[in-house]
Amino acid sequence: MEPGTPIRCEMTKWGDRPHWRFSGILLGSDEHGDWLGFPEGTHNHRPGYEFRSDVDAVTLVPAGRWYVATFHEPGIWCDLYVDITTTPTWEGDVLRAVDLDLDVIRMSRVPAAPPPGRVAGPGEVFVDDEDEFAEHQVAFGYPAEVVQQAQASCDELVRAVRAGLPPFDGAHRRWLDELTRLTRSASS
Repeated sequence: MEPGTPIRCEMTKWGDRPHWRFSGILLGSDEHGDWLGFPEGTHNHRPGYEFRSDVDAVTLVPAGRWYVATFHEPGIWCDLYVDITTTPTWEGDVLRAVDLDLDVIRMSRVPAAPPPGRVAGPGEVFVDDEDEFAEHQVAFGYPAEVVQQAQASCDELVRAVRAGLPPFDGAHRRWLDELTRLTRSASS
């Protein structure tokens, strides 16, 4: 696929249960993986909930890794939201992965109202939905190797994000700039 190609993300939960679906554009690739762009106003929906994004965001899809990482422009409560997933795969212009509940989140350094129930300081990195991960292991029957790989990926990501290791060192800025360039040229 060429940069600027429209793409769709179709996430599921274990057992092919529907989860998040949204559209964006392929921005390009680098040593970290494929980068996707989602402009402000992108429609995100899952069963029982939907919203339009308040800020531009880019998502890194690393090859062969158990996560997708979304970096947000300032203006919302977090600047990084990493979903622990099965290894993402492309089927044509559709990205698919199974969301495995665990999320590594870095709170925005710029004060913004956190969602209800969230009490974390600016720039804090934490793991969310550990309770959901434990519940779903039983309810959905996650295989032991999936549980082990998801937890190992989560632990590694917490360390990398806290240390500011690549690609969590600002590498996403280039791609946010590219998203702005592409969306600006599309609207003129």
